[in-house]
Amino acid sequence: MFSKAYSNPLLCALAAVAIATAGCGRSAQTAAPAQDGNGGAPALLKVGFKLDWYPTAEHGGFFQALVKGYYRAAGLDVTILPGGPGAYPLPFVATGRAEFGLGRFDDVIFAVRQGLPLVAVCAQMEHDPQAIMVHADGPVKSFKDLNGCSVMSIPGSNWVNYVQKRFNVRFNIIPMDYGLGRFIANKDFIQQCFISSEPFFVEQQGIKTRVLLIASGGYDPYRVVVTNRTFAQSHPEAVRAFVAATIRGYSEFLNGDGSEARDRIQKENPSQSSSLMDYTIATLKRYKLVEGDSAKGERMGLLTPERARTMVQTLVDLKVLEAPVPIEDFVSFNFLPPATAGAGR
Repeated sequence: MFSKAYSNPLLCALAAVAIATAGCGRSAQTAAPAQDGNGGAPALLKVGFKLDWYPTAEHGGFFQALVKGYYRAAGLDVTILPGGPGAYPLPFVATGRAEFGLGRFDDVIFAVRQGLPLVAVCAQMEHDPQAIMVHADGPVKSFKDLNGCSVMSIPGSNWVNYVQKRFNVRFNIIPMDYGLGRFIANKDFIQQCFISSEPFFVEQQGIKTRVLLIASGGYDPYRVVVTNRTFAQSHPEAVRAFVAATIRGYSEFLNGDGSEARDRIQKENPSQSSSLMDYTIATLKRYKLVEGDSAKGERMGLLTPERARTMVQTLVDLKVLEAPVPIEDFVSFNFLPPATAGAGR
């Protein structure tokens, strides 16, 4: 069960899905093999992949694998489905409207606790890019300086409870409006952001910012690729193929020639300018969000039992979960490429 202290739009959506599907006896839809042009034997397995937002450079690895043909070479015909406000990937995957999707690790735990048949199969990001953005000339320079302030964020966000408890501070929450107007207009305004995007837009207006990466404060869920547990059981090789192609795509997008993927992202989301994508990629690399810190044994795509257990215990300590959830209920380590999986042992 969930504590009443936790409430946000995603949780409400997950609860609705759990209620709608409970006891109906229906399994998630299975992916359909694509037929070859002559109506012969199945060639590629058609699968959908649901993003957590509109296409951005943060999703570059998926688009790299798509445009370079890595998914097709692995036997998959992948359609990338855009997200947006209220278009949550986890319910899509739970109900079979997409075979894969993106989610934050703590949200996956909650979804599974609600009874949704989801499993995390690899990390999109080793570290969460969520941050607190303030004006550079303002007084907030650390988490402790948030005491008594107001912060625009999603009500019920777990990082809020964590930061307030760890740093012994209290601050008010202003519901997120997904805009930057109030921050730009008010030098004292504070809001949650993605460290890899919103500061760029603000600084384009001539406003200098300072960011506090929430992960550096200790609340650090993975960003993960999830699939439906039924799909994983019936198509394990397809899941492995998707994971391997995605990791390859991210490695090339961040460290090689990602020009084709960038063009595709920009075509699907014109707000992704070249300068913004440059900024995003530089930020992802600077903070080792996707690749992780090799000195700590982290690696692109890696999930580890230790971090999974730590995440569960953190949620229990925050009284957001009333009891621990077994990690095998919400994550599998069986779909990672051998080199990646070996890095976490």
